[in-house]
Amino acid sequence: MLIVMKTTATERDVQEVIARAEQFGFATRRVAGAERSTVSVLGSPLPDALREALERLPGVEEVIRISKRYKLASREFHPEDTVIRVGDVEIGGTEVVIIAGPCSVESEEQIIETARAMKAAGASMLRGGAFKPRTSPYDFRGLGVEGLQLLAKARAETGLPIVTEVLSVADLDVVAEYADVLQIGARNTQNFLLLEAVGKTDKPVLLKRGMSTLIEEWLLAAEYIMAQGNERVILCERGIRTFETATRNTLDLSAVPVVKRLSHLPIIVDPSHGTGKWYLVPSMMLAAVAAGADGLIVEVHPNPDQALSDGAQSLTFENFSAAMPKLARVAEAVGRTVRTPLAELAAD
Repeated sequence: MLIVMKTTATERDVQEVIARAEQFGFATRRVAGAERSTVSVLGSPLPDALREALERLPGVEEVIRISKRYKLASREFHPEDTVIRVGDVEIGGTEVVIIAGPCSVESEEQIIETARAMKAAGASMLRGGAFKPRTSPYDFRGLGVEGLQLLAKARAETGLPIVTEVLSVADLDVVAEYADVLQIGARNTQNFLLLEAVGKTDKPVLLKRGMSTLIEEWLLAAEYIMAQGNERVILCERGIRTFETATRNTLDLSAVPVVKRLSHLPIIVDPSHGTGKWYLVPSMMLAAVAAGADGLIVEVHPNPDQALSDGAQSLTFENFSAAMPKLARVAEAVGRTVRTPLAELAAD
């Protein structure tokens, strides 16, 4: 339920609305707009008696019942697009944000070399896994805390904010100490205890879609995070599991406009996991931007053939750099920008 306040409503009027909802046992969230405030009442089912009580309060313009099961993540609750700031990077604004780096941090030389190359090519943020979920327990599962420390060195060297995955509640504190953005991977999309835990942090959260997750379930996963007070959620479409075997997953680019219609949260696309084939990644980068994605997260490795994980879907530095000017032209065609080296020089 969304309570829209009149433009003439006072602070006392708003506080009375919040108090009345809490008397009925419901939590609230307040959103201060440019001209008027709104208050969201969270929970289900909401009794008619509460609606009637709120409608009678001074300063209340309208009481709207939000039809979606997810409230805070819905476009009904927050009509304007949310822009999430990470350092000097804005995700959800006019710039298409490029996050790039290796699947796994393997060594200091590898991550520093990659970070320098990504910044030179125009990436705004650095990705890299320190704690890795692997299908087989015998595969490389990351360097752990050492990997986080190496990511921090790469950030100090280049200034690129870090996006890295947190696998469990037990790892959360140490990952949050180093990361600028906490990534929730596809396998943990419905790990509700972990979602609630990251929801209690002050870090932005990149929430990947699960391999077999409906869009509504994905948005409800975001709701778990937001209900704990952290509304800085970035959605990531990374492909879903279908009957098709020609690609690792089926990249659902239609999810971008669907999510844009249903939610105010920014959405980025992962064409690396979405296809599993490096030679398909550049095309899907272009298609994702054309579809309206707010950003991309791409796997890039100095020597993909020697990568300890996901080498088959990783671009080389050269392939990544070659894709960026094309990406800038597609972004311009849809009214967006990409931070390419040429754009950086023009800005200077």
